[in-house]
Amino acid sequence: MEWRATPFLVQPKRAWRRLERMSARPNWPRNRLLLALPSSNLKQLMPELERVRCQRGQILLDADSPLNHVFFPDSGVVSVVAVYADGSIIEMATIGREGCTAMQAVFGAKSSSVRLLVQIPGDATKMSRAAFARAMGSMPSFRNLMFAHVQAFLEQVLVSVACNGAHSLKERLARWMLMMRDCSDDDALQITQNLLAEMLGVQRPSVTNAARELERSGLIARGQRQITILDRQGLEKASCECYQVVRARVAFHLPKTYA
Repeated sequence: MEWRATPFLVQPKRAWRRLERMSARPNWPRNRLLLALPSSNLKQLMPELERVRCQRGQILLDADSPLNHVFFPDSGVVSVVAVYADGSIIEMATIGREGCTAMQAVFGAKSSSVRLLVQIPGDATKMSRAAFARAMGSMPSFRNLMFAHVQAFLEQVLVSVACNGAHSLKERLARWMLMMRDCSDDDALQITQNLLAEMLGVQRPSVTNAARELERSGLIARGQRQITILDRQGLEKASCECYQVVRARVAFHLPKTYA
């Protein structure tokens, strides 16, 4: 199997219009990776795809469990988290409508080393690992797209690692909210401050203080089990540079991700 690390090239504006037309078709997935495939390939895959509902806090796949399915979110956000011996977790990456959970299946893995946790509820398209492997072997466009996605995913993880050691909690929180916004296509993020603390690997009082600073600046509004972004441009200024780095790298490998 040939490794292709080149971006999935396309005319951005024309491709985006095509993507939105395709996502409006009844019964078709809304996941942008699947919609980036040629229509003939997606039609061929449709019998292998199953629409599922993802509830807040649901574990789609746990660490050290069989990797039986790959999930392509249509809405909502899935967190890729590391699980420690004491039961604590910390987020490594996020996946929304722009991606999928295939980062291990691409290499033929049969078990998962991470937990996939539904952070923001929504819908997803599920595909068996066997069907995924067949598509990787028989569809060059699917295979190249999955390799491009893995490259973008790895760059998100690498930037996140550097960010956690280099930037303040307020900057990291602003970056995290912006990434959630990109993944969910919604300014209203259905998350709790307990979850925020867990994902960022800090104590709740610390994340509460950081969120309060952003709220006082008029950038966000906090509600019960929800945070709403009020000023995206202001939040980008409050964020560290890592947000723009990740966004640029993802857009390079997957040009259809952003409008």
